[in-house]
Amino acid sequence: MKVLFIYPQCPDTTFWSFKTVLWKFLRKKTAFSPLGLLTVAAMLPKIWRKKLIDLNRDPVLRDADIAWADLVMISAMIIQKESAKEAIRRCKVLGKTVVVGGPLFSGSYKIFTDNYFVLDEAGLIADFPGIDHFVLDEAEITLPPFLKDLERGQAKKIYTAAAKPNLWQSPVPDWSLIKLPDYTTASIQFSRGCPYDCDFCCVHEMLGRKMRAKSSSQIIAELNALYLAGYRGSIFFVDDNFVGLRAAVKEVLRAVIKWQEEHNFPFDFLTQASVDMSDDEELLELMRRAGFKKVFLGIETTNIEGLRESHKMQNVRRNLKETVKIIHRHGIQVMAGMIVGFDADTPKIFDEMFKFLQEAGIITAMVNMLTILPGTKLWVRMKAEGRLLSDTGGDSVSAELNFKPTMGSQELSEGYRRLLLKLYQPKHYYRRLRQMMKDLRAGKGKKISFSDVRAFCQSLWRIGIFSRSNWRYFKLLLRTSIFKRRSLPAAVEAAIIFVHYNKLSRQVAKKIAKKYSHPQS
Repeated sequence: MKVLFIYPQCPDTTFWSFKTVLWKFLRKKTAFSPLGLLTVAAMLPKIWRKKLIDLNRDPVLRDADIAWADLVMISAMIIQKESAKEAIRRCKVLGKTVVVGGPLFSGSYKIFTDNYFVLDEAGLIADFPGIDHFVLDEAEITLPPFLKDLERGQAKKIYTAAAKPNLWQSPVPDWSLIKLPDYTTASIQFSRGCPYDCDFCCVHEMLGRKMRAKSSSQIIAELNALYLAGYRGSIFFVDDNFVGLRAAVKEVLRAVIKWQEEHNFPFDFLTQASVDMSDDEELLELMRRAGFKKVFLGIETTNIEGLRESHKMQNVRRNLKETVKIIHRHGIQVMAGMIVGFDADTPKIFDEMFKFLQEAGIITAMVNMLTILPGTKLWVRMKAEGRLLSDTGGDSVSAELNFKPTMGSQELSEGYRRLLLKLYQPKHYYRRLRQMMKDLRAGKGKKISFSDVRAFCQSLWRIGIFSRSNWRYFKLLLRTSIFKRRSLPAAVEAAIIFVHYNKLSRQVAKKIAKKYSHPQS
């Protein structure tokens, strides 16, 4: 059996694409490795031949690659929907059997009935005509029966399961299917699920509130696999809440520290977590020693009533700015998810959020208008109130509203537009960057690679000469070189990333201005 894996393309205009800067500065083709498909590939029979096409690395899907395959497997997120549809169409034209899975298909077609979310099979099949098999939910449970039925020639249309697997069933991803040097960040996973119940989030509905985790030996095996494949650099723990199982994660961190020390720290890490990580000094110290450099926090809003409204209770009754600074003092840079458009929000929220982000020194602020995702409690409420307007494209930064806000669509979009433009103006971004560098503990200087040197040289040329931010950049380099020399690579990276954020903010603002006829100031 010859299997072709296809990972659909993400649009360029997303917060995490970085396509504006990847090739120009780093000579990298894309950001994050397709972990889901690499894991599924490792679960297939060893004798099967496998090939993976990542359309984010190479946007051309060739007829010859499709013709080679006996079976095509596609996994996608919501934001990849249009690319997935086109890939499916191409494969069906050539008469291939197509199997799909992943969050787009598993989580986007849920209807709420009898106090449960259940799969909308009719809607799923209607929206993706021609797909032969849907292998949904978590592959550790649904893939084995599909493979068994396929071998007997009796494969069903849909495979789904409410049960959640123990992650000891999850294999080491098959890294041989991709060219690791083309990626800025490799991805691995420690745990699934989240113990919290935020009503705008679909994680607990898809993966459960009871968290499950891999063992320390599994994580070390995955690090070894990447190391032996020749990879060196950043690794993203894709967990939705890395710190949700506190005792287990500390055990893993101790094992990772030992492994890193034995291998001269070839990796640094980033992940996603909840704000209560700042309450645990031991956890923060273990993460620092293990090599964690960044963490994405769902801060969401500075409006306490907005947090209560969305049941984000873990963020209530705490000083969010001090939370960020505590994490920064442990050498871990905070990236933040922020939302405007809660029912409790007033027009004051835009200035309040800007002030908070500036004072906290959060340079990577993924600010978006509230999006109503299917399979969430908020989706149920909005539908009951008759306020849903459309599905979502899943963009991390979007010009579109898919619900009727209490603030009013035009007032919300205008406030959001101005906030986004202001945040990513050079003077405001570099001011946040200076604050972050002041608070951020300088970690152990990482070994400088050829790629780092090339990126630095490109930054001197593209930012230092051909940029309106040139004097700010040189000032940053000078101050960092004098006062925090070990933080110089982080400062250079932040300046490079700004090129992407600045362009993206202007693109989104332009779309909003066109949609609502705002002046493009």
